[in-house]
Amino acid sequence: QVQLVESGGGLVQAGGSLRLSCAVSGSIFSIYVVNWYRQAPGKQRELVATITSGGTTTYADSARGRFTISRDNAKNTVYLQMNSLKPEDTAVYYCRLRHSWGPGTQVTVSS
Repeated sequence: QVQLVESGGGLVQAGGSLRLSCAVSGSIFSIYVVNWYRQAPGKQRELVATITSGGTTTYADSARGRFTISRDNAKNTVYLQMNSLKPEDTAVYYCRLRHSWGPGTQVTVSS
Protein backbone atom coordinates (compact mmCIF):
# COMPACT_ATOMS: atom_id res chain seq x y z
CA GLN A 1 0.00 0.00 0.00
CA VAL A 2 1.37 3.38 -1.04
CA GLN A 3 1.64 6.08 1.62
CA LEU A 4 2.53 9.70 0.98
CA VAL A 5 3.31 12.34 3.60
CA GLU A 6 3.79 16.02 2.80
CA SER A 7 5.79 18.43 4.95
CA GLY A 8 7.34 21.88 4.76
CA GLY A 9 4.25 24.06 4.72
CA GLY A 10 3.85 27.12 6.89
CA LEU A 11 3.25 30.84 7.06
CA VAL A 12 5.42 33.09 4.89
CA GLN A 13 5.28 36.69 3.72
CA ALA A 14 4.65 37.56 0.11
CA GLY A 15 7.86 37.27 -1.88
CA GLY A 16 9.21 34.55 0.38
CA SER A 17 10.03 30.92 -0.31
CA LEU A 18 9.11 27.48 0.96
CA ARG A 19 10.22 23.98 0.04
CA LEU A 20 7.64 21.24 0.33
CA SER A 21 8.58 17.58 0.60
CA CYS A 22 6.57 14.47 -0.23
CA ALA A 23 7.91 11.25 1.27
CA VAL A 24 6.63 8.07 -0.39
CA SER A 25 6.62 4.55 1.01
CA GLY A 26 5.25 1.21 -0.12
CA SER A 27 5.89 1.64 -3.82
CA ILE A 28 8.56 1.28 -6.46
CA PHE A 29 8.79 5.03 -6.32
CA SER A 30 11.28 5.64 -9.12
CA ILE A 31 9.06 4.35 -11.94
CA TYR A 32 6.05 6.54 -11.29
CA VAL A 33 4.88 10.01 -12.14
CA VAL A 34 4.30 12.21 -9.09
CA ASN A 35 2.12 15.32 -9.02
CA TRP A 36 1.71 18.28 -6.70
CA TYR A 37 -1.81 19.72 -6.39
CA ARG A 38 -3.26 22.50 -4.30
CA GLN A 39 -6.70 23.44 -3.05
CA ALA A 40 -7.60 26.90 -1.83
CA PRO A 41 -10.68 27.51 0.35
CA GLY A 42 -13.84 27.38 -1.74
CA LYS A 43 -11.97 26.33 -4.88
CA GLN A 44 -11.41 23.10 -6.75
CA ARG A 45 -8.19 21.17 -6.37
CA GLU A 46 -5.79 22.12 -9.16
CA LEU A 47 -2.69 20.54 -10.62
CA VAL A 48 0.44 22.57 -9.88
CA ALA A 49 3.37 20.50 -11.14
CA THR A 50 4.27 17.04 -12.44
CA ILE A 51 7.51 15.08 -12.64
CA THR A 52 7.95 11.87 -14.60
CA SER A 53 10.16 8.92 -13.76
CA GLY A 54 12.73 10.34 -16.15
CA GLY A 55 12.66 13.77 -14.55
CA THR A 56 10.59 15.61 -17.14
CA THR A 57 8.64 18.40 -15.49
CA THR A 58 5.51 20.37 -16.35
CA TYR A 59 3.85 23.26 -14.55
CA ALA A 60 0.58 25.10 -14.33
CA ASP A 61 0.75 28.60 -15.76
CA SER A 62 0.40 30.00 -12.23
CA ALA A 63 3.50 28.11 -11.07
CA ARG A 64 5.79 28.28 -14.09
CA GLY A 65 8.89 30.36 -13.45
CA ARG A 66 8.39 30.44 -9.67
CA PHE A 67 8.03 26.79 -8.62
CA THR A 68 10.41 23.90 -9.25
CA ILE A 69 9.51 20.23 -8.83
CA SER A 70 12.28 17.70 -8.34
CA ARG A 71 12.74 14.15 -7.10
CA ASP A 72 15.35 12.15 -5.20
CA ASN A 73 14.73 8.51 -6.05
CA ALA A 74 17.27 7.35 -3.45
CA LYS A 75 15.17 9.02 -0.76
CA ASN A 76 11.74 8.23 -2.27
CA THR A 77 10.98 11.94 -2.00
CA VAL A 78 9.61 14.62 -4.30
CA TYR A 79 10.13 18.30 -3.61
CA LEU A 80 8.36 21.49 -4.60
CA GLN A 81 10.53 24.58 -4.28
CA MET A 82 8.28 27.64 -4.25
CA ASN A 83 9.79 31.10 -4.71
CA SER A 84 8.28 34.59 -5.04
CA LEU A 85 5.20 33.42 -3.21
CA LYS A 86 1.98 35.38 -3.55
CA PRO A 87 -1.12 35.52 -1.32
CA GLU A 88 -3.01 33.65 -4.05
CA ASP A 89 -0.66 30.69 -3.51
CA THR A 90 -2.34 30.13 -0.13
CA ALA A 91 -3.77 26.61 -0.18
CA VAL A 92 -3.40 23.09 1.10
CA TYR A 93 -0.77 21.37 -1.04
CA TYR A 94 -1.06 17.66 -1.81
CA CYS A 95 1.16 15.16 -3.58
CA ARG A 96 -0.23 12.29 -5.60
CA LEU A 97 1.20 9.03 -6.94
CA ARG A 98 -1.21 7.07 -9.11
CA HIS A 99 -4.43 6.85 -7.04
CA SER A 100 -2.83 7.65 -3.68
CA TRP A 101 -2.82 11.07 -2.00
CA GLY A 102 -1.09 12.49 1.02
CA PRO A 103 -3.00 14.33 3.77
CA GLY A 104 -1.71 17.70 2.60
CA THR A 105 0.32 20.55 4.08
CA GLN A 106 -0.97 24.08 4.59
CA VAL A 107 0.78 27.00 2.90
CA THR A 108 -0.28 30.49 3.92
CA VAL A 109 1.18 33.57 2.25
CA SER A 110 0.51 36.88 3.95
CA SER A 111 0.42 40.18 2.08
